[in-house]
Amino acid sequence: MAAALSSLLLHAVALASAAPGDATAATGDPAPVDAPATTAPPAADPAMLATPSAAQVSAPAEPGATVADPMIDGRRRPGYVQELPAPVIQNNPGAVHAPPPSAFPTDEFPIPDRWRLAKALCPDKNYVGIQNVCHSQFDPYHQNSLKADRPIQLDKKPFFLPITGDDWFFGINAISDTILEPRSFPTPVADQTSDRPGAIGQFGRQNSLVAVQTALFGFGLSKGSTAYKPPDVEYRALFAYQVNYVNVEERRVLNVRSSKPSHRTDVFFAVQELFVDKHLGNRSDRYDFDSLRIGIQPFQFDFRGFLFQDNQLGVRLFGNRDNNRYQFNFQAIWRLDKDTNSGLNDVTRKPRDDYILSANLFAQDFPLQGLTSLVSVTANYNREKGRELDHNGFPVRPALLGDQRPREYDVYYLGYSLDGRIKRFNLSSTVYGAFGEDRNSFFTSRPAKIRALFAAAELSYDIDWIRVKLSGLYTSGDGKPKDNKETGFSAIFENPIFAGADTSYWIRQTVPFAGGGVNVAISPRNGIINDLRTSKEQGQSNFNNPGTMLLGVGADFDILPQLRFSANLNHLWFENTATLRELRNEGSIPKTIGWDLSGALIWRPSMVQNAVFRLSGAILDPGKGFSDLFANSRGDDRYYSVLFNAILSF
Repeated sequence: MAAALSSLLLHAVALASAAPGDATAATGDPAPVDAPATTAPPAADPAMLATPSAAQVSAPAEPGATVADPMIDGRRRPGYVQELPAPVIQNNPGAVHAPPPSAFPTDEFPIPDRWRLAKALCPDKNYVGIQNVCHSQFDPYHQNSLKADRPIQLDKKPFFLPITGDDWFFGINAISDTILEPRSFPTPVADQTSDRPGAIGQFGRQNSLVAVQTALFGFGLSKGSTAYKPPDVEYRALFAYQVNYVNVEERRVLNVRSSKPSHRTDVFFAVQELFVDKHLGNRSDRYDFDSLRIGIQPFQFDFRGFLFQDNQLGVRLFGNRDNNRYQFNFQAIWRLDKDTNSGLNDVTRKPRDDYILSANLFAQDFPLQGLTSLVSVTANYNREKGRELDHNGFPVRPALLGDQRPREYDVYYLGYSLDGRIKRFNLSSTVYGAFGEDRNSFFTSRPAKIRALFAAAELSYDIDWIRVKLSGLYTSGDGKPKDNKETGFSAIFENPIFAGADTSYWIRQTVPFAGGGVNVAISPRNGIINDLRTSKEQGQSNFNNPGTMLLGVGADFDILPQLRFSANLNHLWFENTATLRELRNEGSIPKTIGWDLSGALIWRPSMVQNAVFRLSGAILDPGKGFSDLFANSRGDDRYYSVLFNAILSF
């Protein structure tokens, strides 16, 4: 306040001394003798004293003019006109003018892309509301760059990625798959020797143990949006490393040499996926597209994996139309050989002389709303004329059945499948007809026509948190093995998700056809069709077989979001035992295989698929047909299969 009063007093003195002549004329008094003619105010700051010149005082201001007073901020004084400072003129030839204010819009401003928008605020701890999206990049449960949730920043990309441009995504995945499986099955006694002196029966002790640890590591690199349209290009690789241990109670089960022990530990490294997927173009404004994929990739020919489901070397042209209502696939496959003990791809060996061509068409909401139809045509050309042994020394091609001569065949599968719902009922069904020619039937050593049928259906109904299921399956068997027609159905590489899947004893386990063939099984591991082949991984399809019939009931109980219990009860038969009678040289073999009872408990502690634990058990109660074919030295009436499986994924 004192400073303001001092300024006002100085200002008043300056005004009084600005025109002394006028002041004396008005009063008539002479100037004081002790005052000089030019009285000046004390020295003051020029910024504080804005004294107008004589010209300004003599030139009266415009009536009513009001200007701001520089002495007091925010105060204006009537009749006072301030002199403007001299303009500043820049002389800079060639300079670029600053953009006008209109070039800087105020209604929008740049921000990080939509993937990094929330992440950009994570370092600031003041944004408490978004801390739920701020997590480590190694956290598999939330958004991170290692899962292709955010695009690659070109200034931070790894040196080994030769990419340019925007919208490149890099994702890695790692899976640990652990299996511990105690089981029992009819085990033949070795011809040459045995661990037990005096073991003269055809079948020995039936118990065994399997322990498998598989580690999978994969990565993918793709360009384009991952949300509303297909990527422009994708590169994908998946590698697997497996350690497996098997212990049985009889020799010559794991290796053809009976001198080998009855237990085995094996390791194998495999390439399960290695492909490039090129987007050929969009066909509508709703991103209907065509795409081409080349390399080792997953294939599945129907909804439940009845005919073919495997990772193989091939070419796939696929796409969709009419806003994804119709989907199509054209596929050509050159089958890779498999490792015997792990079942994984063996890229160190020449691919098999086994070729597959397939085309299919999906139609949604056909023939009824809620149902999806699938029509498919598949051709399998097998030209494996030589003899092949597996890694354990057992013959796998041709199977040691009948005349044991090498076989070639051409078979065509015509299929129709349905999957969806009819009101409250869920329906999944598949029908296949197999037609072709086997150039050497092992019963007659002559060519034979292939005419076989497959049909399967599952009907289910949801009651709140319970789903009840009814399943049925039929595959034709060969009733006349020595004619010129083979009527037993055989798939290419089945992996059925049906009637309990690999929880079921009959689907999970391999039952050796001891006494009828060497290294031949009634049905393959993870298979349901009784087709008398060495293995689905390395063997050939066989259309001289007894066929399969199944009726089953089951239920799924979603007890908690983290916990599910499934139970299945199946009854199995051979469709026709003529082939078994011929190979076993028996007069009659009943059709009944028996009852298969299984249950599984699945626990997902985080309610997602990153950690899944499963404990299952199954019991086979043999029927008259199975008991006529197989036995065991302990005289057990039933066979069991227990499975503990832990899958951890990133």
